[in-house]
Amino acid sequence: MGGYPAAIRASQLGLKVALVEGGKLGGTCLHVGCIPTKALLESSELYHRVAARGAEFGIKAEVVGYDYPRIAERRDAIVGQLYKGVQYLMKKNKIEVVQARGRIRDRNTIEADGKMVRAKNLVVATGSTVKSLPGITLDGELIVSSDNAVVAKSVPESICIIGAGAVGVEFATLYNQLGTKVTLLEALDRLVPLEDEDVSKEMMSAFKKAGIDARAGVKVAGAKKARGGVSVETDQGEVWANQLLVAVGRAAVSKDLGLEQAGVQTDQRGFIKVDEWMRTTADGIHAIGDVVGGYLLAHAAAHEGMTAVEDIAGQRVAPMEQDLVTRCTYSHPQIASVGLTEKQARERGHEVKVGKFPFSAIGRAQIHGETAGFVKMIADAKTGQLLGTHIVGDSATELIAEPALTQLFQGDAWEVGRNIHPHPTLSEAVMEAAMAVDGRAIHF
Repeated sequence: MGGYPAAIRASQLGLKVALVEGGKLGGTCLHVGCIPTKALLESSELYHRVAARGAEFGIKAEVVGYDYPRIAERRDAIVGQLYKGVQYLMKKNKIEVVQARGRIRDRNTIEADGKMVRAKNLVVATGSTVKSLPGITLDGELIVSSDNAVVAKSVPESICIIGAGAVGVEFATLYNQLGTKVTLLEALDRLVPLEDEDVSKEMMSAFKKAGIDARAGVKVAGAKKARGGVSVETDQGEVWANQLLVAVGRAAVSKDLGLEQAGVQTDQRGFIKVDEWMRTTADGIHAIGDVVGGYLLAHAAAHEGMTAVEDIAGQRVAPMEQDLVTRCTYSHPQIASVGLTEKQARERGHEVKVGKFPFSAIGRAQIHGETAGFVKMIADAKTGQLLGTHIVGDSATELIAEPALTQLFQGDAWEVGRNIHPHPTLSEAVMEAAMAVDGRAIHF
């Protein structure tokens, strides 16, 4: 995802651009990540809402079912349409696309299927790939990765998911809403362990209520095919399911790229070392996206790409700041966050004040029938500056943009609360949480 926005911005800034791509333009995000998974979740959410909760809203339906091949067809159509759009953008911006796997020969040369592509500056945007665990071999059928699951043509009757990060909880939501029996295993002591601790507690409660067998603090020793499915060995006994999904993170695609001979250094995990302008340790070479670590998110990669080429063009705007990256998880309930968690803020030496407001006190949430969750804001107690926002609940991923913009402008929590929010909307929960930072929430 990072490469093509970088190419477009470079062209806009007057640079001559070639894009070397070994797969499909758009990368993981477009083809096996963000877009197809959210298309699947849109279908599962609609089905679940009518099938499980239709009567609550006065909807009568004698037979409610789903056609997964049709769901998959819609998924693929959306991906196909967006893929055509990216191809069009390359032509519109006069970007030469070299369809081949590239390898760096020196600081100004990429070899692509025998062709030498030479340039004054190089940007590495090779992304990441799925990881597994020791003792577990992915076979693409019974033991799968998210890459396999997202393009599947059917869903299993039962599934065990290892890893309760963003990918794990999204697939747990998808399968649960479609009626699959889901067991979710997390080695650490809470779900979504990178999120604020209050968010993790809320997610555990919501998943238990939804019928998902979510377990934290479970260590997996291995897995093997057994009894027509998969037997997962854990420190708390066997877990059996028709299928196993391994969702334990991603690894940088940095091997066999010629990085070392060009003077590009990587860390112990294989991520390329960069500074705030995305410059590597080699003059003239920048790197962006999943291959540099940080938040492995498509929008972070795109922003890093624009930062890099602006630096190359001598038209810097602002450096990359990881604290300003919004993090979104499209589970049910949704999760969205930006900035520091409460724990991180205290660890960095801030004296903090916290505002928290439940969706259950918001009229629009009652109308939606989605009252679970809350908005939590962390501010510096001395200055009032907003340090972090954490939302779990309906439409959280749409609500996070306002707090993110406030942090970009180094704004205070009270300014968000003073902003006039429309009524009735879910955004009022953001306003109320901001006012709650100073103990001035109106409706709670």
